[in-house]
Amino acid sequence: MSIRIRRVYEAPEPEDGVRVLVDRLWPRGLSKDAARVDEWPKGLTPSTELRRWYHAGERSYEEFARRYEAELAAPEATELLDEVRALAAKGEVTLLTSSKTPEQSHATVLARLLQE
Repeated sequence: MSIRIRRVYEAPEPEDGVRVLVDRLWPRGLSKDAARVDEWPKGLTPSTELRRWYHAGERSYEEFARRYEAELAAPEATELLDEVRALAAKGEVTLLTSSKTPEQSHATVLARLLQE
């Protein structure tokens, strides 16, 4: 199983495999053709409340990750996690985010859970 994380603003690469947008909102200034997104499971994205909480100031990434994992334990999210795992079992999957710091974003939490 191979899952990688990239910024959605980076040009698509052949190694990307299935490109999965993991942001709730569409990235600003990016056309759908340029993004080349294959899947957009909004049910896997952090809730609006959690996103606002995390971006409101000095919030701990560890606490954000814990809260996000709790959201991903919901039945709808669990089904979507299984669907993305199935895609990864067949080949490459790239999680796309518009975050400027993907290593401290929900995409990293999601990638870790998908690989478990």
